[in-house]
Amino acid sequence: MLRLDCQDEVLWARLSGEIDLRVAETLRRELEGALDRYSVRFLVFDLSAVSFIDSTGLGVILGRYKRVTATGGKVLFAAPSYQVKRVLELAGVLRLCPLFASQEEARAFLRGEACG
Repeated sequence: MLRLDCQDEVLWARLSGEIDLRVAETLRRELEGALDRYSVRFLVFDLSAVSFIDSTGLGVILGRYKRVTATGGKVLFAAPSYQVKRVLELAGVLRLCPLFASQEEARAFLRGEACG
């Protein structure tokens, strides 16, 4: 469901499977723990292995969005399937956070942000 990797000031949250009510509390707890441990400027949700996301999963993501942006950070999304991208669009999340078609595109953006 979640694999975390922190590099420099970037926390990569690699999600997989169905992000719904069944896993939301565990996901929230693990993300909060990582944000407590690491100094993070960027939180990247890699959605390439996510097959489904519901409103509860969106709520977990938006809660971390509020936390990261409150300290001047940014949240990004990478590589969602068409269905997951559509849910993010309909929920209005993509008006808040940039979306990249691949992990490589997200990394290129982050390299530019680190230099700028």
